Amino acid sequence: MPSNKGSDILKTMKIVRTSKVSGITRSADLDITEEQLALFSLGRVAIQDCFPGLSADEREFIKTGITAGEWDQVFVPS
Repeated sequence: MPSNKGSDILKTMKIVRTSKVSGITRSADLDITEEQLALFSLGRVAIQDCFPGLSADEREFIKTGITAGEWDQVFVPS
């Protein structure tokens, strides 16, 4: 599992994703390592385990491109 301690030095990475809901392309500066992103891209580790320091909203953005605001607009509680 990747860790945010020890020899891993966190860097802010610009992540660009296209929303699976709206098709809008956005970017976010996230505190993750290249190692974490590569491990997630392999699909062998759960996203919350790859990025333990990110919020659920930030992880959702990496996975689907959906922002917190977009999520709230699309998935309004009934």
